[in-house]
Amino acid sequence: IYNFSLYFLLEVERKIRANDREFNSSFKYATNSIKTSKYNPFTFLPLNLFEQFQRIANAYFLFLLILQVIPAISSLSWFTTVVPLVLVLTVTAAKDATDDIVSTHITCDYIQQTEDLFILCSEKWMNVQVGDIIKLENNQFVTADLLLLSSSEPLNLVYIETHCCVYVCAAISNTFVYCEPPNNRLDRFMGTLTFGTQKYSLDNERVLLRGCTLRNTDWCFGLVLFAGPETKLMQNCGKSTFKRTSIDRLMNVLVLFIFGLLALMCIILAVGNGIWENHAGSKFNAFLPREENTAFSAFLTFWSYIIILNTVVPISLYVSMEVIRLGNSYYINWDRNMYHARTDTPAEARTTTLNEELGQIKYIFSDKTGTLTQNIMTFNKCSINGKSYGQNQFHMHQLLIIFIVDFSFNRLADPKFFFYDHTLVEAIKLGLPDVHAFFRLLSLCHTVMAEEKNEGDLVYQAQSPDEGALVTAARNFGFVFRSRSPETVTIEEMGIQRSYELLAILDFNNVRKRMSVIVRNPEGKLSLYCKGADTIIYERLHPSCSELMKVSTEHLNEFAGEGLRTLVLAYKDLDEEYFSEWKQRHHESSVALEDREENLEKLYEEIEKDMMLIGATAIEDKLQDGVSHTIEQLTKAEIKIWVLTGDKQETAENIGYSCNLLREEMNDVFFVAANSPEEVRQELSGSGRKRKWRLRTGDKWTQPGEKMSFSPLWVQLQRVKASYFLLGSLCSQAFALESNMELEFLRTACMCKTVICCRVTPLQKAQVVELVKKYKKAVTLAIGDGANDVSMIKAAHIGVGISGQEGMQAVLSSDFSFAQFRFLQCLLLVHGRWSYLRMCKFLRYFFYKNFTFTFVHFWYAFFCGFSAQTVYDEGFITLYNLVYTALPVLGMSLFDQDVNAGWSLEYPQLYVPGQLSQYFSKRAFMMCALHSCYSSLVLFFVPYAATYDTVRDDGKHGADYQSFALITQTCLTVTVCVQLGLDLSYWTVVNHLFVWGSLGMFFILTFTMYTDGLFRLRPSSFAFIGTARNCLNQPNVWLTVALTAILCVLPVVAYRFFYSQISPTINDKVRYKVRQMKEPSPRPRRTRLTRRSTRRSGYAFSHAHGYGDLVTSGRFLRRHAPARSMGLIPTGRSPGFKPTGRSAGYSPVGREQNPKQKVEPTSLQMFRAVKDASF
Repeated sequence: IYNFSLYFLLEVERKIRANDREFNSSFKYATNSIKTSKYNPFTFLPLNLFEQFQRIANAYFLFLLILQVIPAISSLSWFTTVVPLVLVLTVTAAKDATDDIVSTHITCDYIQQTEDLFILCSEKWMNVQVGDIIKLENNQFVTADLLLLSSSEPLNLVYIETHCCVYVCAAISNTFVYCEPPNNRLDRFMGTLTFGTQKYSLDNERVLLRGCTLRNTDWCFGLVLFAGPETKLMQNCGKSTFKRTSIDRLMNVLVLFIFGLLALMCIILAVGNGIWENHAGSKFNAFLPREENTAFSAFLTFWSYIIILNTVVPISLYVSMEVIRLGNSYYINWDRNMYHARTDTPAEARTTTLNEELGQIKYIFSDKTGTLTQNIMTFNKCSINGKSYGQNQFHMHQLLIIFIVDFSFNRLADPKFFFYDHTLVEAIKLGLPDVHAFFRLLSLCHTVMAEEKNEGDLVYQAQSPDEGALVTAARNFGFVFRSRSPETVTIEEMGIQRSYELLAILDFNNVRKRMSVIVRNPEGKLSLYCKGADTIIYERLHPSCSELMKVSTEHLNEFAGEGLRTLVLAYKDLDEEYFSEWKQRHHESSVALEDREENLEKLYEEIEKDMMLIGATAIEDKLQDGVSHTIEQLTKAEIKIWVLTGDKQETAENIGYSCNLLREEMNDVFFVAANSPEEVRQELSGSGRKRKWRLRTGDKWTQPGEKMSFSPLWVQLQRVKASYFLLGSLCSQAFALESNMELEFLRTACMCKTVICCRVTPLQKAQVVELVKKYKKAVTLAIGDGANDVSMIKAAHIGVGISGQEGMQAVLSSDFSFAQFRFLQCLLLVHGRWSYLRMCKFLRYFFYKNFTFTFVHFWYAFFCGFSAQTVYDEGFITLYNLVYTALPVLGMSLFDQDVNAGWSLEYPQLYVPGQLSQYFSKRAFMMCALHSCYSSLVLFFVPYAATYDTVRDDGKHGADYQSFALITQTCLTVTVCVQLGLDLSYWTVVNHLFVWGSLGMFFILTFTMYTDGLFRLRPSSFAFIGTARNCLNQPNVWLTVALTAILCVLPVVAYRFFYSQISPTINDKVRYKVRQMKEPSPRPRRTRLTRRSTRRSGYAFSHAHGYGDLVTSGRFLRRHAPARSMGLIPTGRSPGFKPTGRSAGYSPVGREQNPKQKVEPTSLQMFRAVKDASF
């Protein structure tokens, strides 16, 4: 009997029987149901209440409610606290429940066994269990970890597309599986499969991981190994956490301070009551009989004033904040500028609690593939024998009519390929030898596989989109790659089919940065064809190519200056005798057990020399629309962008240059790629000595190499230099994020303007985000589109999901979502900045009006014997926050804007004050409290002085309590409305209606509540009978109101005027400029991309080492179909440059491109072009 109890405690090996749910369920493996919500029907109420009462103010009002049920203390009814508290909790709970409701149902097919029959049934993914056999079809997402069993492809191969590349997985049949327990290692899998008495080893190549997509495969069957939270992807994902904004966290601190202030005021008043009772209280016993216990009276007075002064922390504050956040969330949902028409995808605020956090972002962590790129490559230009082909982008924009090259002469041409330089086609038709050699090389030197399901219908499967684009270009220009076998490559040259004997493939790797093939043509001539990075190829050219190198270098500079990815092509004719001897040595080295790689590298170097230069290619790596401009705008807003990608270094570096993250002046490059902790530490420390950075820990500066005895609370670095940082391997990333090395990594990264982390796992992405959050104390945003981005989306303060080609998992885990990366600038620079500005104005004004309201009570206590009498009418106390001042501040918080959206995007620097928390901070709060204290003094003593020993026009005495209370109420209401008018930057009809309507409502309700009728109904509640009619008809009352309002706002007006003249803020400067402009918003900038560059290292290679051996080994090729072969090479998800050319593209997922798309360059690119041209 199997010891299940021990297994459940610690799973050391997983045992699975295929298609046997009864057996597998005994192990209680996790189901495939994924919980992305925070609540369920049973935990919602306790968890939500627990979360809400983490707000200290809510807990405070619960405590206040308990006090109010004590008659000896409370002078107010208990329902005045219960109703607002229940309303706040209910509204917030309803909003949280709405935010958390996310439902998605995906179905799949699985096999159900009945006796000797297998039935294909449809089932929801959430009901799939470990051991089930699943059928997947082309383009379906894999939502569990599967062992591949069989597929529609030869030898049971499938193509799965991840964020990094497209892998080839080999399938085998099985009956029983033993494998490792669930873990987060994406790069390894160990297991065995038993079939009868035979055992087979299982590795990572046989596993389809959750989050992948099945590509270019009609169908496949897989056995579920890990499901739901036990999948490797979910093991890399963090848990859902309660996200709170910086303002929420600051509010908790401020509320504690307010509680301390409240307690201090109540203590002062309680002591005052005790002193008053001792000196004057005994004289009033005849009028007010009571016990003469001074201490007890002071004790009761303390708690009475706790209740009376509770408005210093108004519970309506939190209700108003939720309403404001909800309104600003709808603005995001309704923004047409963030709507993607092609996919019919609007922007969506999936949470309504984080809007103002969008206005304080300091770090953005972005995925690359699908987030920055479209995954489309296009053959744009080329240089052949010193002549450049391909229409210049700038000139293309000037042409009124552009004629596409006609490829009708080629029956096998790809109809989706576009080219605009007719001279290249004419050169092909004229039979120029160099042009033919150029495209012959492109059709032979690659690892692409071809499939021809119908005659002339060729489908290329390329390991990288770069190779696919090059082979597609050769196809359209008459050199069509048709098929390959382990020994031959068949191409069609200008309608004539020729078969080349494939003798060797000198494969690509990160060190070689080139690949070569050695072929024998049908005439028996031996040739070596090579393509690679220009700096590598140039070192291996024959001296006779020096003149051609100079011309080609100029062309490469032009191509790189336009952001194109370049390759140099060269060839060499080989001697038969020499090659036979070289091949023998190559075979001996390839089977050697020692120094195999070193010996092979020497042989490659030997044969790849004295080559002849043919030309160069230029491929456009397509970014999503507007990526470069968006990054430029965000950079101007002082937002640092880090790219965290699973791709290799070269691909990430190329995309960095394409989207302006990396620029030509960034010559100081730091790259970490060590494979041991000691080497990584040395490289990081070496960067510190090179850059002479220092780390500040408290008040102490540590020098490079100096060990710290404690962990710093923050990392503060010296001035950033013009450089970028690349972390380029999985091992180096893992070591750099260890606890004893993370500070070295962070301080080095923060020294650089741009940081790109390559080959990172989903868990490592989250670790990088957590590292920055921990030490930099900055607000972070993570943006991605795939399942492997979920962990960093959850880890960041703000998570943004892009609803693209990678499914909806990133969106379902995000706080905000939209369809394109370019919408991020509108989300942050417009909606985020507005939301933060509005929330800060709201808080400043709200604290001002309530502090002013409450402090008047404090001053009045010194004139009423500290008796806990209120200075205002009870009706006014009830309606002050509910009616008289609620709508104006909501109107300001929902509609106010310092400048419109156009100017917000025109001046990204407006975003910087939010990062520095200049609009609302502890200092701003203290200034608000001091302003309130001053205003309360004016509001109390000016009416007091105005009514002291005064008489009315009819000679009656005017200094009574009710008249004083009404005058003070009127002065307060008018003053806070005037103050709000000064704070408003953008007056709308709604704002006018709310401000003037609230003032009108105050007078209407005041006269209504002070009428005889209401007094007769409830004399105790409406005791101020006739006060409004008798008091507000006196001219001195209105003069008092005007004088009080002027004295309250005069310091504010004077301060703002002098401050704007002496030290204007960026907001002041921009608003002044806007007032000088006639246009309501800036016009779109129309600039041309004409920058030049000397960078040529962005070679168009993004596939990995080892696929040349696969091609020549024939492990997965059709041997009986020479005219047809399956495309079985992994295709990498690669970056893309902004589409500015007109050539056609290759997409590994078969997406058709838009040939009419035009994208304008940015002003930064134009600035660089002008600057370069001046030298």
